[in-house]
Amino acid sequence: MNEGDWDDVVRRFLLEHRFGMDEVVTKLSILRDEFAHLHDYNPIEAVSSRLKSPESLLEKMERRGIELDGPDPLSRVREEITDVAGVRVTCSFVSDVYHVVDLLMAQPDVTTLELRDYIASPKPNGYRSLHALVEVPVFLSGGSVPVVVEVQFRTIAMDFWASLEHKIYYKYRRDVPADLLAGLKEAADTAYALDATMERLHQEVRGLDPLDDGVVQSLRGAPGSVPASELIDSLRRLGSPPDA
Repeated sequence: MNEGDWDDVVRRFLLEHRFGMDEVVTKLSILRDEFAHLHDYNPIEAVSSRLKSPESLLEKMERRGIELDGPDPLSRVREEITDVAGVRVTCSFVSDVYHVVDLLMAQPDVTTLELRDYIASPKPNGYRSLHALVEVPVFLSGGSVPVVVEVQFRTIAMDFWASLEHKIYYKYRRDVPADLLAGLKEAADTAYALDATMERLHQEVRGLDPLDDGVVQSLRGAPGSVPASELIDSLRRLGSPPDA
């Protein structure tokens, strides 16, 4: 494939993903505005998005040994690189994360392909977030195109920690000193303990039944522990509007 053809294929590919990303952002923005104007509480603090650049896409293809050949040169890219379009949703509380995820996945034109819950099962370095791979239809002049978008849901505390981790890894070119890694892990545990405390206070302010001690201890659980399914169910119920 010559350079001109490559540019055309990639431009169309990235445009499709930008449109899919915009579809998801619009859905989340509608939910946020609805809560802001029609309810007494808004679980969505912020929504942001990012699209891989052509250079970043090509670099990742090279790392994975994906070559541009065949009638559909980007078929492997569609299958193997699922973070071309990314959306980030920041919520105040852990229960809000699960509530907003459920609201997005319940929409009829949103197909959930994968759900990775790093809140219930944090990564070894302390990273917590909930990642959803969703597929949405993008309607173009030639017909509908299914586009995969990665949506990350975090609390404010999780987002602050992830931002710091990214800056540290960038500064040290991923070769981070051991003492900084230990400090990051400790900070992640502290941030999650803060989430647990804020969750309890949040329920008291809303006049709901407070979190019982078992749920709080699960939230503050030992590093690397996996909360029981009952904890996730409790958080989903707490994130729902009081009159739901």
